[in-house]
Amino acid sequence: MSLLEVSHVKKQFDGQTVLEDISLSLEEGQVLGIIGPSGSGKSTLLRCATMLERVEEGAISYDGHSLVHTSQDGVPIYAKGEELKKIRSMFGIVFQNYNLFPHFSVIRNIMEAPVHVLKQKPEEARQKAEMLLKKMGLEDKADAYPCQLSGGQQQRVSIARALALDPRVLFFDEPTSALDPELTGEILKVIRELAEDHMTMVIVTHEMSFARDVSDHLIFMEGGYIVEQGKPEDVIHNPVNPRTKEFLKRFYQE
Repeated sequence: MSLLEVSHVKKQFDGQTVLEDISLSLEEGQVLGIIGPSGSGKSTLLRCATMLERVEEGAISYDGHSLVHTSQDGVPIYAKGEELKKIRSMFGIVFQNYNLFPHFSVIRNIMEAPVHVLKQKPEEARQKAEMLLKKMGLEDKADAYPCQLSGGQQQRVSIARALALDPRVLFFDEPTSALDPELTGEILKVIRELAEDHMTMVIVTHEMSFARDVSDHLIFMEGGYIVEQGKPEDVIHNPVNPRTKEFLKRFYQE
C-alpha cells in the first residue's frame, strides 16, 4: 500500500482548470521530485494534497485513509472528525516564504504546534525542538527571533517546525526560491540529509541537479498535466516529450 496515493485529481480556479487527471503514488521512504515551468500546477498540486485547496474531482489517500474521494454523482467527499485529524497528522509542508511567527522566538515557533495541536508537555516539546535545532545547525539560535536570522536560517527553522509534528510525508514548495545561491546550498544540504534518513518527501523545485540527485521518481508538469515522469536520470537527461526537452535546454547548457 502506498503512503500517498493521488488519483485522477482535477482542480479549477474560477472555472479555469489548473490540474487535470493528476495521478501519482509514493511509497514510504521515497522522494518524489516535481519540476516544470511557473504556472504549471506544481504548487497547486501540493496545496491540494495538504488540504490548503479543495479538489473538484479525484481521490487522495494517506496510508489507505481517504482524505477525499469522489461520489458516484461527481461530488468530492472529504474526511471528517477523528479520521481527518489522523490524516492531517500524517503530513507537513515547508513553504518558500518561511511563514514563521515573527513575535515568537525560534524555539517557541517550533514548540507551538506540538504543545497546542499534539498536546505535548512543554518540557517534552522543548526537548524535541532543541534536538531539531541541533540537527539544523541552529542550536545557538533558540532564543533569537526570525528577524534576527538570515533567510537560510529562517527556512531551516521552518523545516524544524514541520518535523516537530513527526509527519510521515513532508512537502516542500520551492524551498529555495526566496534565497540567494549561497543560502540555497544550506537548505539543499538539509533536505539531502533528510533523504539519507529515509524521510518520505515531495519536493517542488527549480534546482534541476538537486531534483535529479535526491529524487527516486521525477515528474515534469506543464499546463496542469503530468507530461513526463520516470527515473530522474531519464527525465533529466533523456526526456521523451518535446516540451520537457525545451524546458531542460537551459539546464543542459549550464
